[in-house]
This record gives sequence, structure tokens and C-alpha cells, in this order.
Amino acid sequence: MGILPKGLSSVLAKAPTDVVILSSLRTPITRSYKGHLKDAYPEELLSIVLRATLDKVPELNPSKIEDVAVGVVLSELGGSKAARMALNHVGFDSSSTSLYTVNRACSSSLQAIASIAASIRTEAIDVGIGAGMESMTRNYGSRAIPISYWPALKESPVKDARDCVMPMGLTSENVASRYGVSREDQDAFAVKSHQLAAQARAEGRFKEEIVPVTTQYQEVDKAGNKVGEPQTVTVTEDDGIRPTASLEGMAKLKPAFKPDGASTAGNSSQVSDGAAATLLMRRSTATALGLGDRIIGKFVAANTVGCKPDEMGIGPAVAIPKLLGQLGLENKDVDRWEINEAFASQAIYCLRELGLEEAWKDGKVNPDGGAIALGHPLGATGARMVSTLLHGLGRTGGEVGVVSMCVGTGMGMAGVFVRE
Repeated sequence: MGILPKGLSSVLAKAPTDVVILSSLRTPITRSYKGHLKDAYPEELLSIVLRATLDKVPELNPSKIEDVAVGVVLSELGGSKAARMALNHVGFDSSSTSLYTVNRACSSSLQAIASIAASIRTEAIDVGIGAGMESMTRNYGSRAIPISYWPALKESPVKDARDCVMPMGLTSENVASRYGVSREDQDAFAVKSHQLAAQARAEGRFKEEIVPVTTQYQEVDKAGNKVGEPQTVTVTEDDGIRPTASLEGMAKLKPAFKPDGASTAGNSSQVSDGAAATLLMRRSTATALGLGDRIIGKFVAANTVGCKPDEMGIGPAVAIPKLLGQLGLENKDVDRWEINEAFASQAIYCLRELGLEEAWKDGKVNPDGGAIALGHPLGATGARMVSTLLHGLGRTGGEVGVVSMCVGTGMGMAGVFVRE
């Protein structure tokens, strides 16, 4: 990561070399297979949020955007060809703007943002976009776990090698059983996620970060049969939030991953569709282009750490302390935390291990709900969380924020941002 600022005052200080953020937007996040974006293509969602990024900063000539990194996990060919087509389709200059895709599982679009920031920091580029897209409706299935790979790995004597294809739900059960996270605590955490998200949606807190999506939608019945003709719909809100979620309702759900388990469809993140994008540039570039008043925040640093694949959910509890230590920060210096709720089991464990239980109760951790209520479109989640973080800090007046998530195959990633 190069030379990092040390201490809160250094993190908050402004310098011409800072990597600043001018826009951070997302589409609504909707339920896969059932939501109003189920028939949209991932690259369609990407095109909409990329176009909205240009429109958000109309003074910026699109030719100034030199590189775009797109987090994507499940799309065919790694999404690279379709994403490039979408980029060109909505008004970017193909002769000046390049694109690549990134797959670091659940942290793919946070990695995309960090990679673009690194390119700016090393002066490889001046302006770029870190984005993410995912249609789990279209691409989940067999693309979530490989069905054809080197046979020697299936019988590898190294458990950590075999465990890389362990279903994520079983890793959640491992965390719950190993670290004493009860079913009751998981259900209570999930209910609060829905309550917080429902309140945030009702109060319009997500409106500034969400780009409406107009697309085609085909209604189907419970058997999957088409009902009527395709409709043109405009989607403006996340649709996985359940305002009426209750402990009684959660308790009725059966374990989803093992007969005697504690992880259910209700206390796990939702399978979702969506896209997000963040526009970054060097502060000196923003000043030279007359865009200084468009700056909403800055990227400070990010890191990725490894952990055991069969308990991948503990990743944030490992990544966050390392990153804060590198920056000379303490928990008390952070005004808002966005920690991905892949499963309630691992989210609760991480809060306990990080000493953030009181911060969660005080509304500093996922104050507008998390992935249990909002959804987890794999490739887009990191950039979605950055958008929610920056807009949330803007509303509350906070400055320092952390985004973190666990990562399939055994990793954790964390990023520190400052709102300006």
C-alpha cells in the first residue's frame, strides 16, 4: 500500500496526492428470482450506474476517465466482455478508457475500488472508476462452486485446499458452533437488520445513493410459469427488506444448511441482483479540472488477509485490526462501520471479537441495516457498502468510516474512507 498516514490527524489531513471520491452510486438491490431486477442483465445494471456516474459529475469529460475496474463473481467470461460492451454503450470513450474485471468473491468491488486507487496513487492513471455488478438470478447455480476442476484437489491431503469449495452456509455453521453464537442471537440480529433497513428506507435515507433502473420484468407464478406479458418497470428501492420481521417468524424457519444447524434463510444474507460504482481521482486532478467542490470523500487504504476457508466468516475480525493498526487508528476514531452481514453468525462473532457490540447498539455499525435485509449481490456488495457508508457519513456529519467483509475461500478485506 505504500506509505500510509499514521494517526487520526494524518488520516483526516488533505493533500494534493490524496485519492478522492466524487461520486458513489448504486442501483436498488433486489431479490434474485423474485425481485423486479430478476430479468435484468448484470451488464445492464452496470451500464445504468456507469451512465449515472457520468451524469452525477457532468463537468467531467468522459475521456478523462482512464480505467474502470468492475467486481464480478459469477458472469460468463468473468464478465469482462459484457462489461466492456456496457461501458462503450453508455458514452465512455473506447479510445481513452480501458476496463478490467476483478473477482475476489464477496469483496470484488471493494477490491476494484482499491485497485483503481492504487493506480491513481502510483500515478499510472489520474481518474478511474471502481464498480461491481451481479445478477445472481442469472448466474448463481453451478457458477457459485466449480463442478469441473483438477481431480487431485478433491482428494487433497491439505484440508484447507479441500475446504475452499465448502458451501458458505456450512462455514457459517462452523463459526456459530466454534465461537458460541446461538440461534437466538442470530435471529435477533437478523430482525434488527430488517428493522433498521426498513426505517432507513421509510425515511428516504437511500435515495441519494440509489439510481433508478428501468428494465423489463416478467411476472411468474409459484411454479415459474409466465403470467401475462413482460412489463417495463422502474425500480427505485431495495425490495428484500421485511418491515414486519419478528423473532417469532425467524424462529419458525428451518435450518438451511444442516439439519441441526442455526443458520436459516432468515438470518443469512439474501441472494440478490444489483450494481454500484465509485468515481475516484487524485485531489490535484480534481482541483485542476475545477471539480474540487464535487469531492465527497477520500479513499485512505485497504487490505486483505487470509483465514481458514472453513470459517471464512471471521475475516473482518482479522482484516480490520490489521488495517487500523497500519494507520495508527483505534476503534474510537471510526464514526461509522459497514460490516457485511454474510451470515448473522459471523457478523455477531466479528462484532464481539472487534469489541464493537456497544457500537452496534449505539447505531454506529450498519445503522441502515446490512446484507441480511439489503441483500448481497456478490460482485457489487463492496461498492454498494462504500456508497452507503459515504452517504451515511454525509447525513450524520461523521468523518472516518470502515467497510469490511468476509470473503469466500478464507479471507477478509477492509477499507478506510473519509467523508469530506
